Amino acid sequence: MESSFYYYILLFAIFLFLKNYLQKFSKRLPPSPGLSFPIIGHLYLFKKPLHRTLAKLSNKYGPIAYFQFGSRSVIVVSSPSAAEECFTKNDIVFAIRPKLLAGKPLGYNYTSLTWASYGSHWRNLRRITSLELLSSNRLQMFYSIRVDEVRSLVCRLFRGSKGGGEFQSLDMKSTFFELTLNVMMRMIAGKRYHGEHVADLEEAKRFEEIMIESFRLSGATNIGDFVPALNFLGVSGLEKKLVVLQRKRDKFMQDLIEEHRKKQSGSATEQRSKTMVEVLLSLQGNEPEYYTDEIIRGIMQVMLAAGTETSFGTMEWALSLLLNNPEALVKAQSEIDIHIGQSRLIEESDLAKLPHLHGIINETLRMYPAGPLLVPHESSEDCSVGGFNVPRGTMLLVNIWAIQNNPNLWSQPEQFRPERFLNVQGERDGFSLLPFGTGRRGCPGEGLANRILGLALGSLIQCFDWERIGEEMVDMSEGPGLTMPRAHPLLAKCRPRPTMLNLLSQL
Repeated sequence: MESSFYYYILLFAIFLFLKNYLQKFSKRLPPSPGLSFPIIGHLYLFKKPLHRTLAKLSNKYGPIAYFQFGSRSVIVVSSPSAAEECFTKNDIVFAIRPKLLAGKPLGYNYTSLTWASYGSHWRNLRRITSLELLSSNRLQMFYSIRVDEVRSLVCRLFRGSKGGGEFQSLDMKSTFFELTLNVMMRMIAGKRYHGEHVADLEEAKRFEEIMIESFRLSGATNIGDFVPALNFLGVSGLEKKLVVLQRKRDKFMQDLIEEHRKKQSGSATEQRSKTMVEVLLSLQGNEPEYYTDEIIRGIMQVMLAAGTETSFGTMEWALSLLLNNPEALVKAQSEIDIHIGQSRLIEESDLAKLPHLHGIINETLRMYPAGPLLVPHESSEDCSVGGFNVPRGTMLLVNIWAIQNNPNLWSQPEQFRPERFLNVQGERDGFSLLPFGTGRRGCPGEGLANRILGLALGSLIQCFDWERIGEEMVDMSEGPGLTMPRAHPLLAKCRPRPTMLNLLSQL
């Protein structure tokens, strides 16, 4: 009896294998693992971090591989040529987003910039963001905010050194987190919630709690996106948590909108650069039927989410790499000393003449991209990639971590070598470096991110000497999440550089 049971189990497994194989063969689907179980598909193969597991599987099955993530069909692309085909020939086909659980509450039922499907509404949101909020002209208007926040951080670290001679220990995750949130919120609504000169401590505390919860929940992988029955059973409880979170976010953003609305209806506007909320309210005045408060809240939330976690995470990885490679840190300091000197602080206009600093940022983005699988895409119709058929409704994941750490594309990719980017046009050609994505759904905030990263890292390198907390190398383990956070917050020691003491004491 028992042997008959195992016999039927074996026959069933063989049947599933042959069924999947013949189906893929007849449809000319990309290669994939042979055994796909009912309900879970290939999910049994995956371990965290997902980008590394998918890279190993792609080494076995090829740079265009097909998987069943539960009920979802997924192709994973892991080569520059395949990525290029997706984002050029098939760019419009892959310009929509899959409807994942988080997009309903957090993306206003899939209508915000991040979650909206390709079409007239999305194009209008993209136009507003690119031309009205993130254009070169608008970013230049916000330059004083970035300078003010970075120099405020430099002053705080200098004061903490007790005269400049002692190393102080710092939690760099919190430090970079507060810096980027202050920059973004001052650009969005003219408010700062960390450090000195915080007008409303209670509001600041409320804001910080919302942001921490947002990063925790929005970065979580929801198994119910791939096994829908689990959502109905409420196994994870994630949906309820997201709904509650969105109510808090909505209330907070609406309060900011009302505050700005009252100011606009009062006395004459001050002669200063408009915040993003003020720009959006001006657009609302011209087209109130389209620029609703919900649209404005959605843009505010996208700008805040996209502009913070990715930036402070990249800064944390960059400093981690420099602490483990002190010769690169010394080289960056020497470069700044030669081109800037010790009589003034670095400015954004200096970044173009600091190729080693530029190389540090690019090398960090290569090794630890903020979105190792990019934001998921979905095919809106049948298409082909690399000669394989891709059915309509297939999710696309582009494993840029695998591409950017491929030894066939990059010499010794596991080594931190900023000098590989001294000739920027070299290895970046051919879709081999895509930290901000590309095509229609590429990140519109690339210009802002590069400005913040360059100014913040450049200032900290110019003004301070940095060391590891102990003798051991900094642990470079990756934590869970969609934005590749560090497994452990970075702790580091710094003290003012002797050559910068005179300037720092005058700030």
